Amino acid sequence: MRRNFKRPKAPWNNTLIDEERKLLREFGLKNKKELWKVRSILREYRARAREITANRNEVDKKLLLDKLVRFNILNKSQGIDDVLALTVEDVLNRRLQTILFRKNMANTIKHARQLIVHGHVRINGRSIVFPSYFVPDSEEGSIEISEKMRKEMAAAAKPAPKGKPKTEAPPEPQKPGTEPKAAEGGK
Repeated sequence: MRRNFKRPKAPWNNTLIDEERKLLREFGLKNKKELWKVRSILREYRARAREITANRNEVDKKLLLDKLVRFNILNKSQGIDDVLALTVEDVLNRRLQTILFRKNMANTIKHARQLIVHGHVRINGRSIVFPSYFVPDSEEGSIEISEKMRKEMAAAAKPAPKGKPKTEAPPEPQKPGTEPKAAEGGK
């Protein structure tokens, strides 16, 4: 079985570590391996674009651009040069986990991941349990959360019922034979 990612060449580069940590937090990735997989996908798109540009192959160019437009990574008006300008964030924005959070269907990015992994998210009636699922533009409108989870989330979002306001506790009774301590001035 072949690995579908490539580790960084310089694993202890502080700027790279900080950048990766920021992306992990922003997009709710489980570990760096998920980030490396996305970078590998982006690397493949760029390599194909460079090859297409060198060979001037119009059929492959149309196939690559159609695929990226279908996933809403590029617009129809953009060309092969724009494929080379893609960033990791562009690809990460098309993951199911990110789309669920951006559409306010989950409270946090980690909550979106939990909803997906637990099988509460459906696309076209199919349960999707992979947060890394790339959502095509045609399926983006058909993302829904299961009815049970929607009810639970609505119940959790309601404010607590207002009851009687809490009153202060009465002062503790003094023990017989003791006097309350008075504040001493300046002895």
